[in-house]
Amino acid sequence: MNALVALCHFCELHGPRTLFCTEALHPPSPSPSSQTGAPVPGDRDRDGDREGEGLTMRANSSATQRGEMCDGCRSLPASHPGFVSIDDETGIRFLSHQHPRQPQLFSVVRQACVRSLSCEVCPGREGPIFFGDEQHGFVFSHTFFIKDSLARGFQRWYSIVMVAMDRIYLINSWPFLLRHLRLTIQSLQSTALKVFDSEQGVCPQRAVRMNSVFSPAVFPHQRSGNAARSLTSLTQHPNLWASLHSSFSWLLKACGSRLTEKLLEGAPTEDTLVLIERQTEQEEEMSCWEGAEGGGPTPQRIQSESELDHDFLCDDGKLDEIPGPKFWSLRHLRQVLGAAEFRQLVWHVLMGNQVIWRGADPGLIQSAFIVLKSLLPVGCVRSVPYSAQYEEAYKCNFLGLSPDVPIPAHVSSSEFSVLVDVSSEKSCQTSALGEDDISSLYQFSISSANTTPTDRGPTLLNKLEVALSNENLSVDVVSHCLLCLKEEWMNKVKVLFKFSKVDGRGREDTQKVLALLGATGPGEEDNVRLLKFWMTGLSKTYKSHLMTAVRGGERSPSQ
Repeated sequence: MNALVALCHFCELHGPRTLFCTEALHPPSPSPSSQTGAPVPGDRDRDGDREGEGLTMRANSSATQRGEMCDGCRSLPASHPGFVSIDDETGIRFLSHQHPRQPQLFSVVRQACVRSLSCEVCPGREGPIFFGDEQHGFVFSHTFFIKDSLARGFQRWYSIVMVAMDRIYLINSWPFLLRHLRLTIQSLQSTALKVFDSEQGVCPQRAVRMNSVFSPAVFPHQRSGNAARSLTSLTQHPNLWASLHSSFSWLLKACGSRLTEKLLEGAPTEDTLVLIERQTEQEEEMSCWEGAEGGGPTPQRIQSESELDHDFLCDDGKLDEIPGPKFWSLRHLRQVLGAAEFRQLVWHVLMGNQVIWRGADPGLIQSAFIVLKSLLPVGCVRSVPYSAQYEEAYKCNFLGLSPDVPIPAHVSSSEFSVLVDVSSEKSCQTSALGEDDISSLYQFSISSANTTPTDRGPTLLNKLEVALSNENLSVDVVSHCLLCLKEEWMNKVKVLFKFSKVDGRGREDTQKVLALLGATGPGEEDNVRLLKFWMTGLSKTYKSHLMTAVRGGERSPSQ
C-alpha cells in the first residue's frame, strides 16, 4: 500500500512532534540501464537508506542545537539505524525511523502531525478523524491519551496517523484501520496505566502538587522537568519501538492486500453490487459494536447476523474443503435425484419457496446448497446451512436440519416449501463404494404440498434442462450458460421493476411489458413469479439510483 504510518506526540514545551514513522519501499522495476554499468537497484536503495538516516540525524542534531528536543520528543537516537522488514512475497521493504527518509515525505508527515494534534480532532479530543487534500495527501488520524503521573492533567496526548494520496482507498479502509489501530492504542494505554498505578502507589502526585508552593519562578522549571518523559519510560516496554515497527508494517501490508483493483468489463453485475453492500454493512456493524461499551456477547451476535452473507462470499472454494460425499455440480445433482425430482426441486428454488434438506450429513447438505444457490441472484439467497431447530421462511430460503428435527404442521402443509429427506443406506459403506457414489450411499425423498404442475415453466428452467441434458457440454460450459441466463432474466427484472414499481403503471401496461420481455406463453405464471421473486434481489444501489433519476426527472420540467 502506498501509505505511511506515524506515531505523533504533543509535547508541552515544543508542540506537535513526530515520534516514529513506518513507510513501505517498493522494489524498483528492472531497466536496461542496470545492465550497462549503472548502479544496481540495491545500491541505490542502500544509498537512499543512508540519505534517510542522514536526514533524520540532521533533523535531530539541528533541533537539539536549537534546544527544541527533549526525551518526550525523541524515539530513536540519531545513531540508531532504524528497523527494516522485508516481505519475501512482494519484495517490499518496511522502514521505520523517527522521520521519513525523503524530504518531501518529511514535510507531509510534519503537517499531518501538526493538524492531527491541533485543529483536526473529534469531540473529546480522542478518537478517529479523516482530513486532507490532493496536494498534501489524505490522513486517517486517531488521537488518544497516555497516562503519566508527572504530566499536567496526569496524561499526555498522542496520535497515530496514516497518510496516503488515494482518498477513496483510505476511506474504504476506515473500518479495518479503526479496528486494528484501536488494538495497538489499547495495548499502549493498558501498559502505561500499570506504570501509572505503580508510580502513584509509591508517590501520589496529586498530594505532592497540592502541598507544593506555587510561584512564577518555579513553574517553568516544573514544566521543563515534567516534559522530558519518553513513551518508553511511560510504558516500561524495553522493545516498544520494535513492537510498533512490527504492528505498523503488518498494518501497511494487510491494508494493501485486503482491497485490490479489478478490471471490470462494463457495468458491475447485481451480484457484485449486493456482495459489496453486504461486506460494507458487516464491516460497519463490526466497527460499531467494537466501539460500544460492555459488549460481552458482541462477537456471537455479529457472527449470527453475518453468517448468511459470509456463506455466499466464500462459496468458490468451499466444495473442495467439504469432507466426505458431496454434490459437485447441477448435473451431478440431477443424475443423483433423477430428472423429475430435480426439476421439482429447482422449480421451488426459482420460485422463492423454502427448500429444506434434512439429514445426518452436514457436508452433503452444504454442498447441495452451494450448487443450488448458483441458480439465484446473490440478493435472493438467505441460507442456514445446518441447524438443530426449524427456522421460519422469512429468515432463510435454504435450510439444513438434523434428522430428528420435526417440521411444523403449517410448513409441511404449505405449498411454498419443499422437503428433501436424506437417509443413509446401512448396508453400504463409504470406503467400499467411494465418496462419489452418492446414490448408493443415500436415499432421497422429496415431498411438497404444492400441486401446481412444474413441467411448463419457467422459461429459464426449460433452457437450463436442455443444457444439462446435453452431454456434449462440459460442466464449465453449463455454468457459463447459467450465468448468461441469470443475467438475461435479471435485466428483465430491472425493466419490470422500473415499469411497475417506480413508474407505477397499470396492469394492462405491465402485461404488454411482459409480452415484450418474452415472459408470456405456456409458463407465464411461473415466469411472473420468478420475476417478482428476483426483484427482492436487486441491490440498494440500483434501487436508489432509479428513485433519484425519477425524482430528478419530475423536478426538471418545473425548473
